[in-house]
Amino acid sequence: MILKEFKEFAIKGNAINLAIGVIIGGAFGKIVTSIVNDILMPIIGVLLGGINLGNLKYVIKSSEGTIPEVAIRYGNFIQSVVDFTIIAFCIFFMLRAINKLHKKEEIKKVPLALTKEETLLTEIRDLLEKK
Repeated sequence: MILKEFKEFAIKGNAINLAIGVIIGGAFGKIVTSIVNDILMPIIGVLLGGINLGNLKYVIKSSEGTIPEVAIRYGNFIQSVVDFTIIAFCIFFMLRAINKLHKKEEIKKVPLALTKEETLLTEIRDLLEKK
C-alpha cells in the first residue's frame, strides 16, 4: 500500500518537475557564484583600488600559536549578497516572462460577451433557420 502511494507520488509530474528544478537550480547557483567570484568581484575590487573583497575581514582576536584567528569575514558576506541579488533578478525576470505568457493565453480563452442586441439578433437568426 505504501509502496503504491509512493510510486504514484514519484511518477506524478509535480515531483519529477521539482527534482529537475532542484538539479537545474543547483547548477545555476554554481554558474552565478562563478560569475560573481571570477568576473564581477575582481572588477569591483579594481574599481575600489585593488581590494580583494573576498579577503575583507574584521579580526576580533589574532591567532596565537596553534589557535586560529577569530574574524568576521564580511567580504564573503558581500559576495553572497551579490550572488543572491543576481539569482533573484534572474528568477524575477523568468517569472515575469512566464506570467506574460499566461496572461496572453487567458486573453485568448475568454469568449467575448454578446450585447443584448447581438443576443436578440442571434435568437432571431436561429428562429428563421428553423422555419
